[in-house]
Amino acid sequence: MEKRFLTIKEASKYLGVTPLTLRNWDNSGKLHASRHPMNNYRLYNKLELDAVMRKIEMSAEKKTTRKQLNTRVHVLKVKHLKD
Repeated sequence: MEKRFLTIKEASKYLGVTPLTLRNWDNSGKLHASRHPMNNYRLYNKLELDAVMRKIEMSAEKKTTRKQLNTRVHVLKVKHLKD
């Protein structure tokens, strides 16, 4: 059975960010962390982590597209200057 909640260490590995980043996201409200009732440790819902992962991937795709467009524009400018 797959775990529904991940510890901060597991969640940081899952998203590829540091535990400090997760704490900052929790404090700023970007990502909600539940608290374990016995020890008050942060626990992250895997469904919420999947949603964050999709946002990160979409953001990376947008940046790549912008970078590709900027490169193309630059190449076009260089071609124009050579003609």
